[in-house]
Amino acid sequence: MKLVRDLDVAHKTVLVRCDFNVPFVNGVISDDNRIVSALPTIRELLQKGAKVVLMSHLGKVDHKDPVKCEEQKKKNNMAPVAKRLGELLGMDVKFCPATHGEELKAAVASLKDGEVLLMQNTRYEKGETKNDPALAAEWASLCDAFVMDAFGSAHRAHASTYGVPEILRKEGKQTAIGYLVEKEVKSLGKVVHVDDDGRPFIAILGGFKVSDKIKVIDSLVKKCDKIIIGGAMAYTFLKAIGHKVGHSPVEDDQLEYAKEMYKTGKIMLPIDTVIANDFDNPTDIKIINSDEIPDGYQGMDIGPKTIEAYVNEIKKAKTVFWNGPVGVFEKKQFQTGTIAICKACAELKGKAFTVIGGGDSASACKQFGYKDEFSHVSTGGGASLEMIENDGHLPGIDVIGD
Repeated sequence: MKLVRDLDVAHKTVLVRCDFNVPFVNGVISDDNRIVSALPTIRELLQKGAKVVLMSHLGKVDHKDPVKCEEQKKKNNMAPVAKRLGELLGMDVKFCPATHGEELKAAVASLKDGEVLLMQNTRYEKGETKNDPALAAEWASLCDAFVMDAFGSAHRAHASTYGVPEILRKEGKQTAIGYLVEKEVKSLGKVVHVDDDGRPFIAILGGFKVSDKIKVIDSLVKKCDKIIIGGAMAYTFLKAIGHKVGHSPVEDDQLEYAKEMYKTGKIMLPIDTVIANDFDNPTDIKIINSDEIPDGYQGMDIGPKTIEAYVNEIKKAKTVFWNGPVGVFEKKQFQTGTIAICKACAELKGKAFTVIGGGDSASACKQFGYKDEFSHVSTGGGASLEMIENDGHLPGIDVIGD
């Protein structure tokens, strides 16, 4: 694949697909990490004398419900992102409130070398998520080159992530990946293809549903030496092997699948569990063996015996992939297990390659102060899982080609 540093774009218009899907609290950006992550690619293009046009989605827009659609458009307006990006770059970033038509074309045409324009939220367009050919063609007509730097959206074949570069490649125009995507591809590639020097290879999977992770479990059970299971999905596995799980969440339609995976001998399940009598307002919290959770109680975190067993397994690892917390870490009473996993992985620094596959695990490691202790923290939860499922392939990256 061509990299952004290889492009010849002086005096040319470059369209960059970024991931500016940042969180807002009371109308203010609460975490600008995704904007900061895009800076190296943007600066590279500016130094090359390009005219830089940025596009990204922000939140969801439901086009089926007109009232909700207008509310979501107002809520997910990209204008504050342009303002913050300008502050970070130390320059004026122009903003175009249009996503198509003459207003957008005029805004792009008015750009001078070394200037930056951010266009409005791509999901304002109904055809974005459907990879509408006409929309992709209009966006492609705006530029001389395209850079994909939105790893968190690379698993989606949308107009802005797939349609545009597909058209430009056919036209013989330059397409490349940016610095953020390059880093993701290299880092996640080390857990997609693990050689003997990278073993033992341990995966840690948590989160809510087994069904959300069937494909990644299928892939990892072939690649890994051990798969450590935590979080709500553990109770489907525990029930599948005949344990009582009380009122813990279980996917009954996944019991047979969980049983088959357990038979591989690679799955590690909780030995003991922190249980509570209520999820929202627990008044009775205790630790119990994982095979005897009583009715009226549900599992909320892994227990101390499980922590010891999991930490001992992690200590042996040369490669670790972690996706999904092992307990309800949002609640202080049930953070112990997830903190212990963070700490165990952090202690491998310099001795093993440790990757967090985005999502809630990334939030947890940041919240508990361990983010810098991991070899790589992915910016895309769904994208990182699909990259592993598909042996390193994602549509928004594959389309860039050679």
